[in-house]
Parts: sequence; C-alpha cells; structure tokens
Amino acid sequence: MTSPLPVRNGVNATRLRLPDEGHWDTAMEYVLKRFNHVDPDGIVERFERGEVVGVGGVPITPQTPLNEHTFIWYYRELPEEHRIPVELDILHLDENLLVVDKPHFLPTTPGGMFVAESALVRLRVLLDLPDLVPIHRLDRMTAGVLLFAVDPLTRGKYQTLFEHRKVRKTYEAVAPLNTDLELPATVRSRMFKSRTYLLSQEIEGQPNAETRIELLDSYRGLGRYRLEPHTGKTHQLRVHMASQGIGILNDRFYPTLLEEAPDDYDKPLQLLARSIKFTDPLSGAPVQYNSRLQLREFGTHPVSHP
Repeated sequence: MTSPLPVRNGVNATRLRLPDEGHWDTAMEYVLKRFNHVDPDGIVERFERGEVVGVGGVPITPQTPLNEHTFIWYYRELPEEHRIPVELDILHLDENLLVVDKPHFLPTTPGGMFVAESALVRLRVLLDLPDLVPIHRLDRMTAGVLLFAVDPLTRGKYQTLFEHRKVRKTYEAVAPLNTDLELPATVRSRMFKSRTYLLSQEIEGQPNAETRIELLDSYRGLGRYRLEPHTGKTHQLRVHMASQGIGILNDRFYPTLLEEAPDDYDKPLQLLARSIKFTDPLSGAPVQYNSRLQLREFGTHPVSHP
C-alpha cells in the first residue's frame, strides 16, 4: 500500500491499522490509548495540525470517527541519535541499482534504536533518493556488499533474483583454526528462529539451511574462511561456523550468548559479504560486485576472490 505521505529526512511515514470497532468514538481516542506512554498533548496537536492522514492524504481530525478509515499514516517523532562512527562506500550507482560496502555496526534498515543511523536512511539523504529500498539485507554486525533498488519500476526484477536464488553470494570470516576439520565441507541443518527469542537454533528435522565452508588461509592460529550460503536463514553462517567448533571471531551470540554491552568498534564481528554475482535482469550481462573492505583480525594478508 502506497503511503500518501512522502519520505521525510530519509524516513518513511508510519502506517497504523485502526480497529473496525471498539470503545473509542474517534481515531484520535484510539491512538491516545494505543500510545499511552507518549505525550498526549503532542498527539492531539498533530491531529489538530492535520499531520495524521488517511488514504489519499485526507487529514484525520480529532473528530474523525474511528471506523471512517482503516489505515492512517503519520511521521514518528524520532529520538536524537548519536552517529555511528563508520562510513558507507559506494561501489556502483546507476538509474536502477546502487551497490555499497556496508560497514560493521550499521543496520541495513531502521529498527529499534537505529533509524537515521541506518544504511537506508543515510543513503536516501546523502544521494537524495527517497524511493531507495534494499533488495536484500545484512545483519547490523556484518559488513560488505549490499544492494539497493533505485527505481520503483525496476526493483521487482532484482528482488526476483533473490527470491529465486539466482544470486551467488560469497562471504569471508575469520575464526579459530581447527586442523581436525576436513575442509571444504558443506554443512546442512534445520534452523529455527522464534519471534520471541534472540538467537537462531538448530533443531531436529529435514535440513533447510546449507553452507559451504572452505579454508582459504591460516595465520597465527586463525583461519580465513570462504563461506557460500545456499539458503538464507537468519544468522545461518554464524550458527554453522559455531556448530563446527570455529565460531566467528568477536561473535557475541554464537556459540555463547554474551551479556549485552555497548558496541566495541575495535572488535567488529569478523564476517564480511565479500562478493555478489548474478545476471543483470535488465541488461542480461553477468555482473559481480566485490567488497573493498578487509577483516582486520587477519592482518594484511592478501584476499582471495572467488
């Protein structure tokens, strides 16, 4: 559903579904009850100023009946955010596609305490591209190649590539060296991620996650590994590495969940989306985009590309 409010400062307006019926006569009464932890005077003022709208941009007033609209849109009051001390690197930009190197610690999209400090919002503002949307995602703690669609009319063609698994993604990781492992090897397991639990889990059952692991190089007890996921489960690479006894360096989740602590920018998770390769759906030409980042814990050894 298209928002009647434009993107503002790189951030989409928030959509809220109203109940069909209830103990509230007006839409504003419902919003006041729903967000009873928010300053009520501020909510009333936004309705009075016409800053809350329905389909077509129709203003929702303090008197608008509850059941007159199914959805309303409004801009959130965003908290002040401290800038994350990392920078994005643009690898490619044309009228359809933007490819960047996302640094560690920067989330792909707004969420939780990070809104303006997300790759999407930063890029929308920097490049003045309000229609920009990510084609896929990287975890906040994972760095590397990340793709965005520039043109709403062509974004679906790129999104379909990921849906049909026609994209080859290659990652690199630094983890302890385990000479007992026979690599390369393909790890398969059934993974499950609950909405109410932070971590992904491996459970009994038919495998739904598959990762190829290869040792590229070793140095002072550490290994540099190439990881090729053939599926895209949440935290798949981190879980599969940990299951082999070679948990990725600086991983605070796997194999052991550590206590919550502030980000340590000197110890990023040693996981990098090194390259992404596919046939461009518009030109029909094969393309590959490679990260220019390095995993610092492995020194200055040269990087092998697939």
